[in-house]
Amino acid sequence: MPRRPTGWTLALGIALPVDAAATLALPAVLAGAVDAVLGHRSGPGAVLPLALVLSAAAAAGAVAAAAGPACSAEATADLRGRLVRHLLALGPGGRLHGGPPPGDLAARLLGSAGDAGGRRPAVLGAATALLTSVGAILGLALLSPWLALAFFAGVVPGVLLIRLFLRHTGPVFARYQEVQGELAARLTGALAGLLSIHAARAGQREAARVLAPLPELSAAGHALWAAQRRTAWQATLLIALVEVAVLTTAGALLADGALAPGALAAAAGWAALGAGLFEQVESLVGVAHARAGRARVDELLALAPAPSGTAVLPAGGRGEVELRGVVVRDGERVLLGPLDLTVPGGRTVALVGRSGSGKSLLAALPGRLRDPDEGTVLIDGVPVSALAPSELRHAVGHAFARPALVGRTVREALAGAGPAEAASARADGFLQRLPRGWDTPLDELRLSGGELQRLGLARLLARPTRVVVLDDATSGLDLATEYQVTEALDRATHGRTRLVVAHRAAVAARADLVAWLDAGRLRAVAPHTVLLAHPDYRAALSDTTLRATTA
Repeated sequence: MPRRPTGWTLALGIALPVDAAATLALPAVLAGAVDAVLGHRSGPGAVLPLALVLSAAAAAGAVAAAAGPACSAEATADLRGRLVRHLLALGPGGRLHGGPPPGDLAARLLGSAGDAGGRRPAVLGAATALLTSVGAILGLALLSPWLALAFFAGVVPGVLLIRLFLRHTGPVFARYQEVQGELAARLTGALAGLLSIHAARAGQREAARVLAPLPELSAAGHALWAAQRRTAWQATLLIALVEVAVLTTAGALLADGALAPGALAAAAGWAALGAGLFEQVESLVGVAHARAGRARVDELLALAPAPSGTAVLPAGGRGEVELRGVVVRDGERVLLGPLDLTVPGGRTVALVGRSGSGKSLLAALPGRLRDPDEGTVLIDGVPVSALAPSELRHAVGHAFARPALVGRTVREALAGAGPAEAASARADGFLQRLPRGWDTPLDELRLSGGELQRLGLARLLARPTRVVVLDDATSGLDLATEYQVTEALDRATHGRTRLVVAHRAAVAARADLVAWLDAGRLRAVAPHTVLLAHPDYRAALSDTTLRATTA
Protein backbone atom coordinates (compact mmCIF):
# COMPACT_ATOMS: atom_id res chain seq x y z
CA MET A 1 0.00 0.00 0.00
CA PRO A 2 1.20 3.54 -0.70
CA ARG A 3 2.77 5.29 2.27
CA ARG A 4 0.76 7.93 4.10
CA PRO A 5 1.75 11.53 3.34
CA THR A 6 4.67 12.69 5.48
CA GLY A 7 5.34 16.11 6.94
CA TRP A 8 7.25 17.19 3.85
CA THR A 9 4.43 16.08 1.57
CA LEU A 10 1.89 17.99 3.67
CA ALA A 11 4.15 21.04 3.72
CA LEU A 12 4.42 20.90 -0.07
CA GLY A 13 0.66 20.39 -0.38
CA ILE A 14 0.08 23.53 1.67
CA ALA A 15 2.90 25.70 0.35
CA LEU A 16 2.02 25.29 -3.33
CA PRO A 17 -1.64 26.43 -3.01
CA VAL A 18 -0.59 29.33 -0.74
CA ASP A 19 2.02 30.36 -3.29
CA ALA A 20 -0.57 30.07 -6.07
CA ALA A 21 -3.14 32.10 -4.10
CA ALA A 22 -0.61 34.82 -3.34
CA THR A 23 0.51 34.90 -6.96
CA LEU A 24 -3.09 35.22 -8.13
CA ALA A 25 -3.79 37.96 -5.59
CA LEU A 26 -0.74 39.96 -6.61
CA PRO A 27 -2.23 41.55 -9.79
CA ALA A 28 -5.34 42.59 -7.84
CA VAL A 29 -3.46 44.24 -4.97
CA LEU A 30 -1.06 45.80 -7.46
CA ALA A 31 -4.02 47.29 -9.30
CA GLY A 32 -5.31 48.67 -5.99
CA ALA A 33 -1.94 50.22 -5.23
CA VAL A 34 -1.71 51.80 -8.68
CA ASP A 35 -5.20 53.27 -8.43
CA ALA A 36 -4.44 54.55 -4.92
CA VAL A 37 -1.26 56.29 -6.08
CA LEU A 38 -2.91 57.76 -9.18
CA GLY A 39 -5.81 58.91 -7.02
CA HIS A 40 -3.42 60.57 -4.58
CA ARG A 41 -4.42 58.20 -1.77
CA SER A 42 -0.88 57.05 -1.03
CA GLY A 43 -0.05 55.84 2.46
CA PRO A 44 0.56 52.65 4.41
CA GLY A 45 -2.90 51.36 3.59
CA ALA A 46 -2.17 51.47 -0.14
CA VAL A 47 0.99 49.36 -0.11
CA LEU A 48 0.39 47.16 2.98
CA PRO A 49 -1.69 44.55 1.10
CA LEU A 50 0.96 44.43 -1.60
CA ALA A 51 3.70 43.88 1.00
CA LEU A 52 1.70 41.13 2.72
CA VAL A 53 1.02 39.30 -0.54
CA LEU A 54 4.66 39.52 -1.61
CA SER A 55 5.79 38.22 1.80
CA ALA A 56 3.33 35.33 1.67
CA ALA A 57 4.44 34.40 -1.84
CA ALA A 58 8.12 34.52 -0.85
CA ALA A 59 7.58 32.39 2.27
CA ALA A 60 5.43 29.82 0.47
CA GLY A 61 7.91 29.64 -2.40
CA ALA A 62 10.78 29.02 0.02
CA VAL A 63 8.87 26.23 1.78
CA ALA A 64 7.92 24.64 -1.56
CA ALA A 65 11.55 24.81 -2.76
CA ALA A 66 12.68 22.91 0.36
CA ALA A 67 9.75 20.51 0.57
CA GLY A 68 9.79 19.41 -3.09
CA PRO A 69 13.21 17.68 -3.08
CA ALA A 70 12.62 16.31 0.43
CA CYS A 71 9.27 14.88 -0.63
CA SER A 72 10.88 13.25 -3.69
CA ALA A 73 13.69 11.81 -1.58
CA GLU A 74 11.28 10.35 0.97
CA ALA A 75 9.03 8.88 -1.71
CA THR A 76 12.03 7.41 -3.54
CA ALA A 77 13.43 5.83 -0.37
CA ASP A 78 10.01 4.41 0.53
CA LEU A 79 9.47 3.03 -2.97
CA ARG A 80 12.92 1.45 -3.11
CA GLY A 81 12.37 -0.11 0.30
CA ARG A 82 9.02 -1.55 -0.78
CA LEU A 83 10.53 -2.84 -4.00
CA VAL A 84 13.48 -4.53 -2.27
CA ARG A 85 11.23 -6.14 0.35
CA HIS A 86 8.82 -7.28 -2.35
CA LEU A 87 11.53 -8.79 -4.55
CA LEU A 88 13.06 -10.60 -1.59
CA ALA A 89 9.63 -11.85 -0.52
CA LEU A 90 9.07 -13.29 -3.99
CA GLY A 91 11.96 -15.64 -3.44
CA PRO A 92 13.71 -17.49 -6.25
CA GLY A 93 10.86 -19.95 -6.74
CA GLY A 94 10.43 -19.03 -10.36
CA ARG A 95 8.47 -15.81 -9.96
CA LEU A 96 11.33 -13.78 -11.34
CA HIS A 97 12.55 -16.47 -13.72
CA GLY A 98 12.22 -15.32 -17.29
CA GLY A 99 11.62 -11.77 -16.05
CA PRO A 100 14.00 -8.81 -15.94
CA PRO A 101 17.68 -9.79 -15.59
CA PRO A 102 19.61 -8.57 -12.52
CA GLY A 103 21.01 -5.53 -14.33
CA ASP A 104 17.54 -4.39 -15.35
CA LEU A 105 16.27 -4.99 -11.81
CA ALA A 106 19.06 -2.74 -10.53
CA ALA A 107 18.17 -0.09 -13.13
CA ARG A 108 14.55 -0.16 -12.03
CA LEU A 109 15.49 -0.01 -8.37
CA LEU A 110 17.94 2.86 -8.77
CA GLY A 111 16.72 4.75 -11.84
CA SER A 112 13.02 4.08 -12.33
CA ALA A 113 12.24 4.23 -8.61
CA GLY A 114 14.04 7.57 -8.43
CA ASP A 115 12.01 8.91 -11.33
CA ALA A 116 8.79 7.59 -9.79
CA GLY A 117 9.68 9.17 -6.45
CA GLY A 118 9.34 12.60 -8.02
CA ARG A 119 5.82 11.91 -9.21
CA ARG A 120 3.98 13.52 -6.31
CA PRO A 121 5.90 16.84 -6.43
CA ALA A 122 5.64 16.85 -10.23
CA VAL A 123 1.89 16.24 -10.19
CA LEU A 124 1.31 18.77 -7.39
CA GLY A 125 3.39 21.33 -9.23
CA ALA A 126 1.59 20.79 -12.54
CA ALA A 127 -1.83 20.83 -10.84
CA THR A 128 -0.99 24.02 -8.98
CA ALA A 129 0.18 25.66 -12.20
CA LEU A 130 -3.08 24.61 -13.86
CA LEU A 131 -5.18 26.02 -11.02
CA THR A 132 -3.15 29.24 -11.10
CA SER A 133 -3.83 29.61 -14.80
CA VAL A 134 -7.54 28.92 -14.34
CA GLY A 135 -7.69 31.46 -11.50
CA ALA A 136 -5.96 34.03 -13.69
CA ILE A 137 -8.51 33.47 -16.46
CA LEU A 138 -11.32 33.99 -13.94
CA GLY A 139 -9.60 37.19 -12.83
CA LEU A 140 -9.60 38.42 -16.43
CA ALA A 141 -13.27 37.55 -16.73
CA LEU A 142 -14.06 39.56 -13.60
CA LEU A 143 -12.31 42.55 -15.08
CA SER A 144 -14.12 42.18 -18.38
CA PRO A 145 -15.64 39.30 -20.36
CA TRP A 146 -13.85 40.66 -23.41
CA LEU A 147 -10.48 40.00 -21.78
CA ALA A 148 -11.45 36.39 -21.09
CA LEU A 149 -12.61 35.95 -24.68
CA ALA A 150 -9.33 37.39 -25.96
CA PHE A 151 -7.45 34.95 -23.79
CA PHE A 152 -9.55 31.93 -24.83
CA ALA A 153 -8.55 32.51 -28.45
CA GLY A 154 -5.30 30.75 -27.54
CA VAL A 155 -6.67 28.08 -25.20
CA VAL A 156 -7.70 25.55 -27.84
CA PRO A 157 -4.32 25.43 -29.60
CA GLY A 158 -2.61 25.41 -26.19
CA VAL A 159 -4.57 22.37 -24.99
CA LEU A 160 -3.86 20.57 -28.27
CA LEU A 161 -0.18 21.38 -27.86
CA ILE A 162 -0.07 19.85 -24.39
CA ARG A 163 -1.99 16.74 -25.43
CA LEU A 164 0.31 16.14 -28.39
CA PHE A 165 3.36 16.55 -26.20
CA LEU A 166 2.15 14.00 -23.64
CA ARG A 167 1.04 11.57 -26.35
CA HIS A 168 4.40 11.63 -28.11
CA THR A 169 6.74 11.72 -25.12
CA GLY A 170 5.12 9.08 -22.88
CA PRO A 171 6.14 6.05 -24.99
CA VAL A 172 9.55 7.61 -25.67
CA PHE A 173 10.22 8.00 -21.94
CA ALA A 174 9.21 4.38 -21.36
CA ARG A 175 11.48 3.16 -24.17
CA TYR A 176 14.35 5.30 -22.88
CA GLN A 177 14.13 3.62 -19.46
CA GLU A 178 13.80 0.16 -21.05
CA VAL A 179 17.00 0.67 -23.04
CA GLN A 180 18.73 1.92 -19.89
CA GLY A 181 17.70 -1.32 -18.19
CA GLU A 182 18.99 -3.40 -21.11
CA LEU A 183 22.31 -1.57 -21.01
CA ALA A 184 22.59 -2.17 -17.25
CA ALA A 185 21.75 -5.87 -17.71
CA ARG A 186 24.49 -6.30 -20.33
CA LEU A 187 27.02 -4.52 -18.17
CA THR A 188 26.14 -6.65 -15.13
CA GLY A 189 26.56 -9.83 -17.15
CA ALA A 190 29.90 -8.67 -18.51
CA LEU A 191 31.22 -7.80 -15.04
CA ALA A 192 30.17 -11.23 -13.77
CA GLY A 193 32.27 -12.88 -16.49
CA LEU A 194 35.15 -10.43 -16.40
CA LEU A 195 37.83 -13.09 -15.87
CA SER A 196 36.64 -15.13 -18.83
CA ILE A 197 36.48 -12.01 -21.02
CA HIS A 198 40.07 -11.09 -20.18
CA ALA A 199 41.26 -14.66 -20.59
CA ALA A 200 39.75 -14.79 -24.09
CA ARG A 201 41.15 -11.33 -24.95
CA ALA A 202 37.59 -10.38 -25.86
CA GLY A 203 37.45 -7.00 -24.14
CA GLN A 204 36.82 -4.96 -27.27
CA ARG A 205 34.22 -7.37 -28.61
CA GLU A 206 32.40 -7.51 -25.26
CA ALA A 207 32.50 -3.73 -24.94
CA ALA A 208 30.84 -3.47 -28.35
CA ARG A 209 28.15 -5.93 -27.24
CA VAL A 210 27.49 -4.08 -23.98
CA LEU A 211 27.32 -0.69 -25.71
CA ALA A 212 25.20 -1.89 -28.63
CA PRO A 213 21.98 -0.32 -27.18
CA LEU A 214 23.60 3.13 -27.03
CA PRO A 215 22.40 4.25 -30.49
CA GLU A 216 18.82 3.44 -29.56
CA LEU A 217 19.28 5.21 -26.21
CA SER A 218 20.68 8.21 -28.04
CA ALA A 219 17.79 8.17 -30.52
CA ALA A 220 15.26 8.12 -27.68
CA GLY A 221 17.08 10.97 -25.92
CA HIS A 222 17.17 13.05 -29.09
CA ALA A 223 13.47 12.37 -29.69
CA LEU A 224 12.67 13.66 -26.19
CA TRP A 225 14.84 16.71 -26.68
CA ALA A 226 13.30 17.44 -30.07
CA ALA A 227 9.76 17.14 -28.69
CA GLN A 228 10.61 19.41 -25.76
CA ARG A 229 12.32 21.96 -28.04
CA ARG A 230 9.43 21.94 -30.51
CA THR A 231 6.82 22.35 -27.81
CA ALA A 232 8.84 25.06 -26.04
CA TRP A 233 9.07 27.40 -29.04
CA GLN A 234 5.46 26.79 -30.01
CA ALA A 235 4.35 27.56 -26.45
CA THR A 236 6.50 30.71 -26.35
CA LEU A 237 4.97 31.97 -29.60
CA LEU A 238 1.46 31.16 -28.39
CA ILE A 239 2.04 32.96 -25.07
CA ALA A 240 3.23 36.08 -26.85
CA LEU A 241 0.17 36.10 -29.11
CA VAL A 242 -2.23 35.58 -26.17
CA GLU A 243 -0.65 38.34 -24.10
CA VAL A 244 -0.70 40.74 -27.05
CA ALA A 245 -4.39 39.94 -27.63
CA VAL A 246 -5.28 40.51 -23.95
CA LEU A 247 -3.27 43.71 -23.60
CA THR A 248 -4.64 45.10 -26.87
CA THR A 249 -8.18 44.44 -25.67
CA ALA A 250 -7.38 45.94 -22.24
CA GLY A 251 -5.89 49.06 -23.88
CA ALA A 252 -9.03 49.51 -25.96
CA LEU A 253 -11.24 49.15 -22.85
CA LEU A 254 -9.04 51.64 -20.98
CA ALA A 255 -9.34 54.12 -23.82
CA ASP A 256 -13.14 53.75 -23.71
CA GLY A 257 -13.14 54.29 -19.95
CA ALA A 258 -14.35 50.75 -19.29
CA LEU A 259 -11.22 49.87 -17.29
CA ALA A 260 -9.34 51.78 -14.59
CA PRO A 261 -5.57 52.26 -15.01
CA GLY A 262 -4.88 49.78 -12.22
CA ALA A 263 -7.02 47.19 -13.98
CA LEU A 264 -4.66 47.38 -16.95
CA ALA A 265 -1.80 46.30 -14.67
CA ALA A 266 -3.97 43.51 -13.26
CA ALA A 267 -4.90 42.37 -16.75
CA ALA A 268 -1.21 42.23 -17.73
CA GLY A 269 -0.37 40.15 -14.64
CA TRP A 270 -3.28 37.74 -15.02
CA ALA A 271 -2.63 37.36 -18.73
CA ALA A 272 0.94 36.30 -17.98
CA LEU A 273 -0.22 33.87 -15.27
CA GLY A 274 -2.92 32.41 -17.48
CA ALA A 275 -0.52 31.96 -20.36
CA GLY A 276 1.76 30.05 -18.01
CA LEU A 277 -0.55 27.11 -18.67
CA PHE A 278 1.09 26.75 -22.08
CA GLU A 279 4.67 26.82 -20.87
CA GLN A 280 4.46 23.95 -18.39
CA VAL A 281 6.66 21.82 -20.61
CA GLU A 282 9.19 21.23 -17.84
CA SER A 283 6.48 20.23 -15.37
CA LEU A 284 4.93 17.92 -17.95
CA VAL A 285 8.33 16.36 -18.65
CA GLY A 286 8.64 15.63 -14.94
CA VAL A 287 5.18 14.08 -14.83
CA ALA A 288 5.81 11.96 -17.93
CA HIS A 289 9.17 10.84 -16.60
CA ALA A 290 7.67 9.93 -13.23
CA ARG A 291 4.80 8.04 -14.84
CA ALA A 292 7.16 5.99 -16.98
CA GLY A 293 9.34 5.17 -13.97
CA ARG A 294 6.34 4.22 -11.85
CA ALA A 295 5.03 1.94 -14.60
CA ARG A 296 8.33 0.02 -14.63
CA VAL A 297 8.34 -0.27 -10.85
CA ASP A 298 4.69 -1.36 -10.78
CA GLU A 299 5.51 -4.22 -13.16
CA LEU A 300 7.68 -5.68 -10.41
CA LEU A 301 5.31 -4.84 -7.55
CA ALA A 302 2.55 -6.64 -9.44
CA LEU A 303 4.45 -9.93 -9.26
CA ALA A 304 2.72 -12.11 -6.69
CA PRO A 305 4.79 -14.16 -4.23
CA ALA A 306 4.71 -17.90 -4.65
CA PRO A 307 1.70 -19.19 -2.70
CA SER A 308 2.50 -21.11 0.46
CA GLY A 309 0.40 -23.15 2.82
CA THR A 310 0.18 -23.85 6.52
CA ALA A 311 0.90 -27.58 6.58
CA VAL A 312 3.55 -29.17 8.78
CA LEU A 313 5.56 -32.31 8.22
CA PRO A 314 4.57 -35.49 10.05
CA ALA A 315 6.54 -36.18 13.20
CA GLY A 316 9.16 -38.87 12.86
CA GLY A 317 9.54 -38.51 9.09
CA ARG A 318 12.98 -39.30 7.70
CA GLY A 319 12.96 -36.73 4.92
CA GLU A 320 11.88 -38.77 1.91
CA VAL A 321 11.91 -36.57 -1.20
CA GLU A 322 9.60 -37.45 -4.07
CA LEU A 323 9.24 -35.77 -7.47
CA ARG A 324 6.10 -36.68 -9.40
CA GLY A 325 5.79 -35.69 -13.04
CA VAL A 326 8.07 -32.69 -12.57
CA VAL A 327 8.64 -30.36 -15.52
CA VAL A 328 10.57 -27.08 -15.44
CA ARG A 329 10.46 -24.72 -18.42
CA ASP A 330 12.03 -21.53 -19.61
CA GLY A 331 9.29 -20.16 -21.81
CA GLU A 332 8.56 -22.92 -24.30
CA ARG A 333 11.88 -24.71 -23.73
CA VAL A 334 11.87 -27.66 -21.32
CA LEU A 335 14.85 -27.48 -18.96
CA LEU A 336 14.02 -30.45 -16.77
CA GLY A 337 11.65 -33.39 -17.03
CA PRO A 338 9.26 -34.80 -17.22
CA LEU A 339 10.70 -37.00 -14.50
CA ASP A 340 9.77 -39.01 -11.43
CA LEU A 341 12.29 -39.58 -8.68
CA THR A 342 12.13 -40.85 -5.12
CA VAL A 343 14.99 -40.20 -2.71
CA PRO A 344 14.54 -42.58 0.23
CA GLY A 345 14.62 -40.97 3.67
CA GLY A 346 18.07 -40.94 5.24
CA ARG A 347 19.85 -41.87 2.01
CA THR A 348 22.37 -39.94 -0.06
CA VAL A 349 21.68 -39.45 -3.77
CA ALA A 350 24.31 -37.91 -6.05
CA LEU A 351 23.13 -35.94 -9.07
CA VAL A 352 25.44 -36.61 -12.01
CA GLY A 353 25.29 -35.28 -15.56
CA ARG A 354 26.99 -33.06 -18.07
CA SER A 355 26.91 -29.29 -17.69
CA GLY A 356 23.39 -28.05 -18.38
CA SER A 357 21.74 -31.41 -17.69
CA GLY A 358 19.58 -29.96 -14.90
CA LYS A 359 21.46 -31.04 -11.75
CA SER A 360 21.29 -27.69 -9.93
CA LEU A 361 17.74 -27.15 -11.14
CA LEU A 362 16.62 -30.46 -9.64
CA ALA A 363 18.51 -29.71 -6.41
CA ALA A 364 16.63 -26.41 -6.09
CA LEU A 365 13.18 -28.01 -6.10
CA PRO A 366 12.88 -29.48 -2.55
CA GLY A 367 13.58 -26.12 -0.90
CA ARG A 368 11.37 -24.21 -3.38
CA LEU A 369 14.32 -22.24 -4.70
CA ARG A 370 12.54 -22.99 -7.95
CA ASP A 371 8.98 -24.23 -8.37
CA PRO A 372 8.20 -26.74 -11.14
CA ASP A 373 5.90 -25.63 -13.93
CA GLU A 374 4.23 -29.04 -13.77
CA GLY A 375 4.19 -31.84 -11.24
CA THR A 376 4.61 -32.02 -7.48
CA VAL A 377 7.54 -32.13 -5.08
CA LEU A 378 6.90 -33.82 -1.74
CA ILE A 379 8.79 -34.28 1.51
CA ASP A 380 7.55 -37.15 3.66
CA GLY A 381 4.38 -37.23 1.60
CA VAL A 382 3.54 -33.52 2.00
CA PRO A 383 3.77 -31.20 -1.06
CA VAL A 384 6.37 -28.55 -0.39
CA SER A 385 4.00 -25.92 -1.83
CA ALA A 386 1.59 -26.72 1.02
CA LEU A 387 4.16 -26.27 3.77
CA ALA A 388 4.33 -23.15 5.89
CA PRO A 389 7.46 -21.11 5.04
CA SER A 390 8.94 -21.64 8.50
CA GLU A 391 8.31 -25.39 8.24
CA LEU A 392 10.04 -25.58 4.87
CA ARG A 393 12.96 -23.55 6.18
CA HIS A 394 13.43 -26.05 9.02
CA ALA A 395 12.99 -29.02 6.68
CA VAL A 396 15.52 -28.25 3.91
CA GLY A 397 19.02 -26.84 4.20
CA HIS A 398 21.22 -25.74 1.30
CA ALA A 399 24.91 -25.13 0.73
CA PHE A 400 26.16 -23.58 -2.51
CA ALA A 401 29.35 -22.98 -4.43
CA ARG A 402 29.09 -19.23 -3.75
CA PRO A 403 27.00 -18.84 -0.59
CA ALA A 404 25.76 -15.37 0.27
CA LEU A 405 26.56 -14.11 3.75
CA VAL A 406 23.70 -12.14 5.26
CA GLY A 407 24.07 -9.92 8.31
CA ARG A 408 26.44 -7.35 9.73
CA THR A 409 29.08 -9.61 11.25
CA VAL A 410 30.41 -13.13 10.77
CA ARG A 411 28.50 -14.25 13.85
CA GLU A 412 25.20 -13.01 12.40
CA ALA A 413 25.99 -14.50 8.98
CA LEU A 414 26.58 -17.96 10.44
CA ALA A 415 23.04 -17.94 11.85
CA GLY A 416 23.49 -20.00 15.00
CA ALA A 417 26.62 -21.91 14.05
CA GLY A 418 29.16 -22.26 16.81
CA PRO A 419 32.76 -23.42 17.22
CA ALA A 420 31.77 -27.07 16.69
CA GLU A 421 30.14 -26.39 13.32
CA ALA A 422 33.04 -24.15 12.29
CA ALA A 423 35.50 -26.89 13.18
CA SER A 424 33.52 -29.50 11.23
CA ALA A 425 33.59 -27.23 8.17
CA ARG A 426 37.30 -26.54 8.73
CA ALA A 427 36.51 -22.84 9.07
CA ASP A 428 37.73 -22.37 12.64
CA GLY A 429 41.33 -21.75 11.62
CA PHE A 430 40.83 -18.70 9.41
CA LEU A 431 38.02 -17.39 11.64
CA GLN A 432 40.48 -17.17 14.54
CA ARG A 433 42.84 -15.17 12.35
CA LEU A 434 40.24 -12.52 11.50
CA PRO A 435 40.83 -9.08 13.08
CA ARG A 436 37.85 -9.34 15.39
CA GLY A 437 37.14 -13.03 15.09
CA TRP A 438 33.47 -13.87 14.88
CA ASP A 439 32.55 -10.20 15.37
CA THR A 440 34.40 -9.08 12.24
CA PRO A 441 32.06 -7.00 10.02
CA LEU A 442 31.23 -8.69 6.73
CA ASP A 443 32.34 -5.69 4.69
CA GLU A 444 35.87 -6.17 6.07
CA LEU A 445 36.10 -9.82 4.98
CA ARG A 446 38.43 -10.79 2.17
CA LEU A 447 37.72 -14.50 1.69
CA SER A 448 38.72 -17.00 -0.95
CA GLY A 449 36.09 -19.11 -2.64
CA GLY A 450 36.99 -22.10 -0.48
CA GLU A 451 36.77 -20.10 2.77
CA LEU A 452 33.39 -18.75 1.74
CA GLN A 453 32.18 -22.28 1.03
CA ARG A 454 33.33 -23.45 4.45
CA LEU A 455 31.34 -20.68 6.13
CA GLY A 456 28.29 -21.77 4.14
CA LEU A 457 28.79 -25.36 5.29
CA ALA A 458 29.18 -24.28 8.91
CA ARG A 459 25.92 -22.38 8.65
CA LEU A 460 24.24 -25.44 7.14
CA LEU A 461 25.47 -27.72 9.94
CA ALA A 462 23.83 -25.46 12.53
CA ARG A 463 20.39 -26.37 11.22
CA PRO A 464 19.06 -29.89 11.96
CA THR A 465 17.07 -30.16 8.72
CA ARG A 466 15.60 -33.39 7.38
CA VAL A 467 16.93 -32.78 3.88
CA VAL A 468 20.40 -31.46 3.05
CA VAL A 469 21.15 -30.16 -0.45
CA LEU A 470 24.79 -29.69 -1.43
CA ASP A 471 25.04 -27.90 -4.76
CA ASP A 472 28.71 -27.84 -5.70
CA ALA A 473 29.34 -26.84 -2.07
CA THR A 474 32.93 -28.13 -1.86
CA SER A 475 34.20 -27.28 -5.34
CA GLY A 476 36.48 -24.53 -4.00
CA LEU A 477 38.32 -26.83 -1.58
CA ASP A 478 41.56 -28.63 -2.25
CA LEU A 479 41.32 -32.43 -2.24
CA ALA A 480 42.67 -32.87 1.29
CA THR A 481 40.34 -30.26 2.80
CA GLU A 482 37.43 -31.59 0.77
CA TYR A 483 38.05 -35.07 2.16
CA GLN A 484 38.16 -33.74 5.73
CA VAL A 485 35.02 -31.63 5.27
CA THR A 486 33.18 -34.49 3.57
CA GLU A 487 34.02 -36.82 6.46
CA ALA A 488 32.73 -34.23 8.93
CA LEU A 489 29.59 -33.68 6.86
CA ASP A 490 28.91 -37.41 6.74
CA ARG A 491 29.09 -37.61 10.52
CA ALA A 492 27.09 -34.43 11.16
CA THR A 493 24.32 -35.27 8.69
CA HIS A 494 24.16 -39.00 9.31
CA GLY A 495 20.58 -40.21 9.04
CA ARG A 496 19.43 -37.23 7.00
CA THR A 497 18.40 -37.27 3.35
CA ARG A 498 21.08 -35.75 1.15
CA LEU A 499 21.02 -34.53 -2.43
CA VAL A 500 24.55 -33.87 -3.69
CA VAL A 501 25.41 -32.30 -7.04
CA ALA A 502 28.44 -34.40 -7.90
CA HIS A 503 31.34 -33.19 -10.05
CA ARG A 504 33.84 -35.84 -9.00
CA ALA A 505 33.70 -39.60 -9.26
CA ALA A 506 34.68 -39.94 -5.59
CA VAL A 507 31.55 -38.02 -4.53
CA ALA A 508 29.31 -40.22 -6.67
CA ALA A 509 31.02 -43.35 -5.32
CA ARG A 510 30.28 -42.35 -1.70
CA ALA A 511 26.55 -41.89 -2.40
CA ASP A 512 23.96 -44.62 -1.84
CA LEU A 513 22.45 -43.95 -5.26
CA VAL A 514 23.24 -41.88 -8.33
CA ALA A 515 20.55 -40.03 -10.30
CA TRP A 516 22.01 -39.76 -13.80
CA LEU A 517 20.62 -36.75 -15.71
CA ASP A 518 20.99 -36.24 -19.43
CA ALA A 519 19.62 -33.11 -21.16
CA GLY A 520 17.06 -32.59 -18.42
CA ARG A 521 15.83 -36.19 -18.42
CA LEU A 522 16.50 -38.89 -15.85
CA ARG A 523 18.51 -41.62 -17.59
CA ALA A 524 18.84 -43.96 -14.62
CA VAL A 525 18.91 -44.26 -10.83
CA ALA A 526 21.36 -46.84 -9.52
CA PRO A 527 24.55 -47.21 -7.49
CA HIS A 528 27.67 -45.68 -8.96
CA THR A 529 29.31 -49.09 -9.46
CA VAL A 530 26.38 -50.28 -11.56
CA LEU A 531 26.28 -47.17 -13.74
CA LEU A 532 30.02 -47.32 -14.40
CA ALA A 533 29.36 -50.13 -16.86
CA HIS A 534 27.63 -47.61 -19.16
CA PRO A 535 30.08 -45.67 -21.39
CA ASP A 536 27.80 -42.63 -21.60
CA TYR A 537 27.77 -42.37 -17.80
CA ARG A 538 31.55 -42.56 -17.66
CA ALA A 539 31.75 -39.87 -20.33
CA ALA A 540 29.33 -37.62 -18.43
CA LEU A 541 31.26 -38.08 -15.19
CA SER A 542 34.55 -37.35 -16.96
CA ASP A 543 33.05 -34.17 -18.41
CA THR A 544 31.79 -32.89 -15.06
CA THR A 545 35.05 -33.85 -13.33
CA LEU A 546 37.04 -31.94 -15.95
CA ARG A 547 34.83 -28.87 -15.62
CA ALA A 548 35.02 -28.97 -11.82
CA THR A 549 38.80 -29.26 -11.94
CA THR A 550 39.25 -26.34 -14.34
CA ALA A 551 36.56 -24.07 -12.81
